[in-house]
Amino acid sequence: MPRLIILGTSFAIPDQQHENTHFAVVGEDRFLLIDTGSNPTVRLTQAGLDLLKLSDLLLTHFHPDHVSGTPSLLMNSWLKGRKNLLDIYGLEDTLKRVEKNMDLYEWASWPNFFPTRFNNIPHEERSPVLAAKDFSVFVSPVRHMIPVIGVRIESHRTGQVIVYSGDTEPSEEVIRLSAGADILIHEASGAGFGHSSAAQAGEVARQAGVNRLYLIHYPTGGFDPNPLVDQASQTFSGPVSLAQDLMEIDF
Repeated sequence: MPRLIILGTSFAIPDQQHENTHFAVVGEDRFLLIDTGSNPTVRLTQAGLDLLKLSDLLLTHFHPDHVSGTPSLLMNSWLKGRKNLLDIYGLEDTLKRVEKNMDLYEWASWPNFFPTRFNNIPHEERSPVLAAKDFSVFVSPVRHMIPVIGVRIESHRTGQVIVYSGDTEPSEEVIRLSAGADILIHEASGAGFGHSSAAQAGEVARQAGVNRLYLIHYPTGGFDPNPLVDQASQTFSGPVSLAQDLMEIDF
């Protein structure tokens, strides 16, 4: 069955125990990375995952805490001898900026660089992104300061569904994307433009009718995130937990 490994849980400012929020989804025939954090090569190694087996990269939006590790990921893969194609997915706005960023590194001149393919995701709800043997991925635009997507992952084996909200304020788009999910992994940076509090994440989980809520992208570095669970439990009656770095979920 597919596995989701949470590689990082922090909001934009990480600390020694919490890397920026990003994920790996490992199935029979595809290995997907969702966002890159600051040093995905190190985190993948800590999770026991082989960088050279990565088949797909999905970028939710072009903010440093979600894409800053992309140049290092590509360079490290090249230096380790990668030869096979890497598919990269994102909204057009995101991919244009990623390519512009890589052009500053003159990556076109890196000798024997492996093939990459940029796949533009339409700005539409439940857009299909990837259909692997044992899981499928769909995305929807959500509400942030710049164009951003939330992610829905469906297991073909069990029918279970995991949804990641992406960076977003509470929105009907997230509720529709999460409808009936077994697990919602929702950001809890704090209420404000483009972000959500733990209580707001709980309300989204309640309205979407999900079974379980994990809070992620929460403040770290001297901030105690444990009260966030109680705050989310005030608006959502199901189980609530803090996502933890390197935790694994089979689904």
